[in-house]
Amino acid sequence: MTMQEDDKKIEDMTDEDWKNKLTQEQYEVCREKGTETPFSGKYYYSKDKGVYKCVCCGNELFKSDAKFDSGTGWPSFYQPVEEENVDYRSDYSFGIERIEINCKKCGSHLGHVFDDGPRPTHKRYCINSISLKLAKENNENEEE
Repeated sequence: MTMQEDDKKIEDMTDEDWKNKLTQEQYEVCREKGTETPFSGKYYYSKDKGVYKCVCCGNELFKSDAKFDSGTGWPSFYQPVEEENVDYRSDYSFGIERIEINCKKCGSHLGHVFDDGPRPTHKRYCINSISLKLAKENNENEEE
């Protein structure tokens, strides 16, 4: 599901609105900071070209050109479309410090970033497929 122009503004969305807008799995990952099972996401093996957007609000997050096979079980990117499209937060949820990545526009949890990626950034944005939708290149329709 996607945000429509006639929907509530992002900042006015309540938990109940998000529950009605998203699937249960999307809600658990995006709004409750869950994680999908490794190697299970629809975009992990995807080689399709385009722009990966936030499933909650449509904010452009990652380009397929920045996607790489990290072998971790989640889609991985070495940089976002624009730095200002993502938000970074310290996450101590498993007794270690990690950097959580969220959509800057709606606050949706996307995944985490690590310092073990390829050049040129040496970053690995490890992202849950379920938090993304792909706007394929040369195709105006987005996958649902």
